[in-house]
Amino acid sequence: MNKVFLMGRLVRDPELRMTATGTPVCSFSLAVDRSFARQGEERKADFFNIVAWRNQAEFCKKYLTKGTKIIVIGSIQNRSWDDQNGQKHYATDIIAEEINFAESKRSDNYTQNSPAMSAPIATPDSGSGFYPIDDDSDMPF
Repeated sequence: MNKVFLMGRLVRDPELRMTATGTPVCSFSLAVDRSFARQGEERKADFFNIVAWRNQAEFCKKYLTKGTKIIVIGSIQNRSWDDQNGQKHYATDIIAEEINFAESKRSDNYTQNSPAMSAPIATPDSGSGFYPIDDDSDMPF
């Protein structure tokens, strides 16, 4: 089984490219905090290369920016190549199957980049646990 679940922040804005056949592919790096830190030291992070294809790639380019916290579900894929000097290089990528936001909007800049995510978040009314509804005309009861 090859399944990866990661939650972290984008290190840079996603880069969208097209293959020779016109298929969109997007790549970006994700910083994932380690779950522990030695006493007196800052928590460290691991950095993963993420690759998204087709509709997922277009979604990433449209809605994700540097610093966005996301959850990536995918698989690990290794690749290798020889450079011009004949030296072998290796890389490990995470091929994204699902990408989800891991937090609500953070700033005005984030809202401008993703208009679909700009709706206000309802909060419970006066501690009752119920959320106010503006218009109940569409309610089925």
